[in-house]
Amino acid sequence: MVRELFMASTFGASALTDAFNVAFRIPNLLRRLFAEGAFSQAFVPVLAATREREGDTASRQMVDSIATLLTWALVLTCVVGVAGAPVWVWAMASGLRDSGGFDAAVLMTRWMFPYIACMSLVALASGVLNTWRRFAVPAATPVLLNLSMIAAAWWGAPWFARHGVEPIFAMAGGVMVGGLLQLGVQVPALWRIGMMPRIGGPVGLRKAWADTGARRVLALMLPALLGVSVAQVSLVINTQIASHLAVGSVSWLTYADRLMEFPTALLGVAIGVVLTPQLSSARAQGDSEAYSAMLDWGLRMVVLLAVPSAVGLLTFATPLVASLYHYGAFSSKDALQTAHALMGYGAGLVGLIAIKVLAPGYYASQDIRTPVRIAVAVLVLTQLLNVVLVPWLDHAGLALSIGLGAMINAAWLLLGLRQRGSYQPKPGWLRFSLQVLLASALLAVLLVSCSSLVDWLALKQSPMTRLGLLLAVLLTSALVYGGSLQVMGLQWRQFLKR
Repeated sequence: MVRELFMASTFGASALTDAFNVAFRIPNLLRRLFAEGAFSQAFVPVLAATREREGDTASRQMVDSIATLLTWALVLTCVVGVAGAPVWVWAMASGLRDSGGFDAAVLMTRWMFPYIACMSLVALASGVLNTWRRFAVPAATPVLLNLSMIAAAWWGAPWFARHGVEPIFAMAGGVMVGGLLQLGVQVPALWRIGMMPRIGGPVGLRKAWADTGARRVLALMLPALLGVSVAQVSLVINTQIASHLAVGSVSWLTYADRLMEFPTALLGVAIGVVLTPQLSSARAQGDSEAYSAMLDWGLRMVVLLAVPSAVGLLTFATPLVASLYHYGAFSSKDALQTAHALMGYGAGLVGLIAIKVLAPGYYASQDIRTPVRIAVAVLVLTQLLNVVLVPWLDHAGLALSIGLGAMINAAWLLLGLRQRGSYQPKPGWLRFSLQVLLASALLAVLLVSCSSLVDWLALKQSPMTRLGLLLAVLLTSALVYGGSLQVMGLQWRQFLKR
């Protein structure tokens, strides 16, 4: 959030910020396709099952083979990506030609494309560490990228400006420094558990290709790649549409997306990262009761924490955006447009978070095809929603389409787990749901009142006053929500004990 605050206040929302966001999105798109997406979905369940059944020696051999194949593939990918940067940018956001940001986007894409190599290897290391239940380093690693980008906006941009270089280019350098730092901190963590990968040359490449575990991961990656591609195709289409809307639309959506990802990362990603290796182990042991109980715990955590978060994004969007972004070059118009997009994401926040818990229920069984089929259907539906919503709501319609699509995706995944008998809800769901809904209704009344009683945009010149008010509202919201649940008899210890 600090990173985005610096970005917004330093650069605002313009053709050049649109160019940076497009350029940064290209390696991120491939990272989500091949690293955190298809690769992690295939690698972690197979590694967990291999360790459970065959022990650490076989697991180490498989990791060496995977690391060798991945490294050689990344070298080729980076060469092609840097050379083909104009094609990448045109495919992602051809509308930048009209706004004047196309050439800047191409240059920044070339600078940042090797970031995918760093993050793909980080994904490999994180998969190993999570399987060994070493969660701290993978969880803390993204902070290094944020610190690098904050430094780039704070110190790098003014330095570039003094030397006659466009300041936004400093952010591309910050991204690459952050990627290298993220990769570097994995080394001592892997070394301590004896799982530092050994990457082979051409001879080792042939040996790695013949490894049974590596072949299993590659086989699972194919349907996983299709599934993750569906989400990324949706992102590409939405970015392309946004690039043809008003100048700044890509940036408004990006700033709103960061606020949406804040609860998604804290809740959905965190729970999913912890659940995936444990669900895989339970499935490998044939312990269906533990498997179902873990899913039940994860879904209750989603409802308990994601519902009030969604209420916050829907009813308190403008104060949140104003308090976090409305400084320096970020205008009142930018704040309002970002808030509109944030409300669209908020409508689907519960679904976006629930997917992070429900999808591992399939991946742990090494069933990647079912989530893929669901994702393809939801992609088509999302684009049909765009046809209806974008002419009416402009860029906010793109966010709302994603949110509604996520809700349908999550409901479909849940129905599939119930139908196959993998998930059996434990007693008490009706009472629990009513408690959460009543507490969230009280929260909504509070937030609507606080949003209307204060002119949050008018406080731009009094940032400490506005931040103080925001903090007071958030603390009061936590007390109202948590206190209401306590009065209604919800037992917090049942979540902590599990």
